[in-house]
Amino acid sequence: MPKRIALIAHDDKKTELSEWVKKNEEKLNGHQFFCTGTTGGIIKEACPSFDITLMKSGPLGGDQQIGALIATGEIDLLIFFTDPLSPHPHDVDVKALARLATVYDLPMACSPATASLILQSGFLD
Repeated sequence: MPKRIALIAHDDKKTELSEWVKKNEEKLNGHQFFCTGTTGGIIKEACPSFDITLMKSGPLGGDQQIGALIATGEIDLLIFFTDPLSPHPHDVDVKALARLATVYDLPMACSPATASLILQSGFLD
């Protein structure tokens, strides 16, 4: 059964997430993706065959849209490549996503290493 995966990245991590997705395209193909606007556009370019639902840009409410999907059980995995070294004006939304992932016991990866560990765990099988 395909998993519903949220893919989000801070500006300085969008390329890194896109490269990680492309590198793991074979394992990820066939799943359903929900992405904030800009991140989703970049991933769609890298992997045009992916089933991607685009939300608004993060600062314009995309993070909250993803959060609502988590709260209603419509997301199985959150991959959010965060940039801990840069300030983010919508940091409260980012923290809300992490809180919701914890509340609903949702696997969450914030870096390529943790995202790769989740793939290797067989969670997507």
